[in-house]
Amino acid sequence: MRRIAAILNLHEGEDNREKILENVKKNIEFKGANLWVLACAIIIASVGLNVNSTAVVIGAMLISPLMGPIVGAGFALGVYDFNLLKRSLKNLLNATAVGLIFSTIYFLITPFKDVQSELLARTAPTIYDIIIAFSGGLVGVIAVTRVEKGNPIPGVAIATALMPPLCTAGYGIATFQWSYFLGAFYLYCINCVFIGIATFAIIKYLKYAPKKQVDERQQKRVKLIISMLTFAMLLPASYLAYSLYREQQFKKTVGNFIDNEFTDRGYTVVYQKTSFNTAPKKLELAFLTKRFEKNEISQLQERMDNNEYLKGTRLIIRQDSTDRFNALKGDILKQIKSTENEVSQKDLRIVQLEKQIAANTFDNKKFLKEAKSLFPKIKSFSVSHHDLATGKDSIVGVTAVLYETPTPEDLSDEEKKRLKSWLNERLSVSNVEIFRKK
Repeated sequence: MRRIAAILNLHEGEDNREKILENVKKNIEFKGANLWVLACAIIIASVGLNVNSTAVVIGAMLISPLMGPIVGAGFALGVYDFNLLKRSLKNLLNATAVGLIFSTIYFLITPFKDVQSELLARTAPTIYDIIIAFSGGLVGVIAVTRVEKGNPIPGVAIATALMPPLCTAGYGIATFQWSYFLGAFYLYCINCVFIGIATFAIIKYLKYAPKKQVDERQQKRVKLIISMLTFAMLLPASYLAYSLYREQQFKKTVGNFIDNEFTDRGYTVVYQKTSFNTAPKKLELAFLTKRFEKNEISQLQERMDNNEYLKGTRLIIRQDSTDRFNALKGDILKQIKSTENEVSQKDLRIVQLEKQIAANTFDNKKFLKEAKSLFPKIKSFSVSHHDLATGKDSIVGVTAVLYETPTPEDLSDEEKKRLKSWLNERLSVSNVEIFRKK
């Protein structure tokens, strides 16, 4: 036990406690240098979120001074210094208000108001954000109490991001998207509360002496307040984490269902849309040439209902766009059989259309495996051939490739060029056109 206690000992390398407390009090106030840094961090974070620049957002995290009053509040609770607690909370509220006001003003005047991935990433906090905030807070306060501050401070600033969700909340106000405001501000509150709780825990573990004697009733009151804050943050975050898990399982199961029921059978999916947050959930599909009868759709729906994660999901197969093509296909095949001995320009067109129909079938699953090995960013892949009429009695064949990437990041121009060259060689054609599925 002594060896374990020695390994976990935080007293070694600890700085002078009076000096630590003095630095904590100094970082609470937003005036002078701290005020300028706060203003610049708000502007940088807002611009980074607006232009979807991860590097700029990280820069705002690193320079943000918002952790000062949060750590001060945790210290104050740990040593029962209620005057310090009031000052810390007052400065934190002031900084929060300033952040919301300035970010709202920025997003009101900027001409670019599209929702970017950096904004969306801060609108749906889960229990994982609580774990990150608490763990980051522990590391942060441990670093504060060391003689050698070391490298943890920048990492803590990035992990326990405070400025980006606050500015995202300002975006929600500016664009009247209250769900974004609530989600982002909830994430901001999570970070503030659990960094403070982590600070309180380390101060108690290091056994800092209380500023004044407090009776048992006051100690219980502080612990009760902390317990209530923890519960208030944990409850909705746990629910959101469970919802996120269900959504991820739903999307994964949908992908497996499409592979097993359609792609593996050679049916090319040209349109796919999933709706998880609707009642009921929906899966909408459209195919290049395959037409499903009502009994086939019923069987597919039944198989979906037997799956744990797809149960209650409504399957919608869009076939309006293929009705005319399938009807034309039947007429063409009948006409070819009845007029085999007649050679005319019209019959040649029919033969060309029949070739088009045959060429529309590719082993997409095999191509996908090959494409993934060469281009890891590709998630899904389908190939089809089309004959395009360009003038009187003139038809040009085009091989179209539709691909999808799992992230908003598209293939680079160089990767697209290599993909096109590989497809021309692989399919023995010279007219491949590639399109990314949005």
